[in-house]
Amino acid sequence: MIIDGKNIAEEILSDLAHEREGLQNELKLGIVMTGGDRVIDSFVRIKERLAHRLNVTLVREELPSGATTEDAVAAVSRLAGTCNGIIVQLPLPATIETEKVLASIPPQCDVDAINPLVADNDRLVASPVAEAVLEILSRANLDPRGKSAIIVGEGRLVGKPVAHLLKKLGARVSVISLTEGSRSELAYADIIVSGAGEPGLIMPKHIKEGAVLIDAGTSEDCGKIAGDVDPTCETKASVFTPVPGGVGPIAVAMIFKNLFVLASLAKK
Repeated sequence: MIIDGKNIAEEILSDLAHEREGLQNELKLGIVMTGGDRVIDSFVRIKERLAHRLNVTLVREELPSGATTEDAVAAVSRLAGTCNGIIVQLPLPATIETEKVLASIPPQCDVDAINPLVADNDRLVASPVAEAVLEILSRANLDPRGKSAIIVGEGRLVGKPVAHLLKKLGARVSVISLTEGSRSELAYADIIVSGAGEPGLIMPKHIKEGAVLIDAGTSEDCGKIAGDVDPTCETKASVFTPVPGGVGPIAVAMIFKNLFVLASLAKK
């Protein structure tokens, strides 16, 4: 089963567009970002297109070269005064302390569920990538309870929130790094979710027949967007998400779903 993330995202966005018709208030999504990175720019353009489609005003705070942590925190603060949701587009430059910037996102605006000072169980919305993984498992009629799940990488956007989600759903979860030795553990996993950002990291030899393979890793390889999983794994996996066109479109749709939830909660 090859997951068509674009079609799934389209269904989610169609529902949101219908929901938006019943909302009279202006919705704003703020993005703090640095310019000049091709991958980051492409991600932001996708969000801009969807914002336009859903009648959401997207407000960009582009940090100049040499921006400091204080500059980035100030940008978040400016957006917090006017926006329903805020995204800090990662990665930030080395001159900026990422943890401090993420910690400055008000919980009621945190569409990425990424503020490190908020416990997972206290978040108002879940991580968009974790929500995308849940959507994929649901559509594949897969219950992770009791299954062996391995998460590759322990990043903020993929590894940590997905591990939390799968543990909550009853899976036996392990998190591994990028070493060849640790990759040998993949052969025993029923579910593999990778978010390492390392092209071709997982090959068919690393997985068992029938494994559920969810690739949430994104990087640039020879001028193209690539995932962590080699495409030849498709023939061995029972569920496979390609890159591009798998997890990514669903996760972006979930950002806007989270924005709608946060806007709704703010009215109560």
